[in-house]
Amino acid sequence: MGKRKTPGLNTSSMADISFLLLTFFLLTSSINTDQGIARRLPPLLPPNEDKPEVRERNIFIVKINSKDRLLFNGEIGDVRNLKDRAKEFLGNPQNKETLPEKEDVYIEEFHATYPVSRGIISLQNDRGTSYDMYIQVQNELTAAINEMRNELAKEKFGKGYADIKNKQRDAIDKAIPIAISEAEPKNVGGN
Repeated sequence: MGKRKTPGLNTSSMADISFLLLTFFLLTSSINTDQGIARRLPPLLPPNEDKPEVRERNIFIVKINSKDRLLFNGEIGDVRNLKDRAKEFLGNPQNKETLPEKEDVYIEEFHATYPVSRGIISLQNDRGTSYDMYIQVQNELTAAINEMRNELAKEKFGKGYADIKNKQRDAIDKAIPIAISEAEPKNVGGN
């Protein structure tokens, strides 16, 4: 008696099934996407114009060190307090001498002048700062400006910032500009 040959399996349909299963799982599973920052950059100064001088009271310095610790104007801070601190700084509701100056700007949609803050938030981070902390800080600063814009839109137009249209939105943007300056990452020290 000779050796009996073992029948082979037809695996061509197995590859088709594997491909379909892989496609199904890719389509139905959620994949984390990268986070980003949606922000419009300020316009460039004309080449013959010097940078405007900024007084110390008009700058709120936020530093993030390599251990993801925050400093607000040299004082230890917490990311959970950043939004409120930024709103107080930019709004300067009591017109304190230690907070930013305001400039009266005529805004056509308001039919009046509005005191626009000259405050600038200077964000400085260490080369070792985690991307997660950087995004948290950016989110808090953006939330501060968005809340201020939303409050002013409700006061002036009776609607939230998201519900107003072109000219009204431009007026709110002019009254509460995005004033965030970012320095090139460097070693800002530990605390």
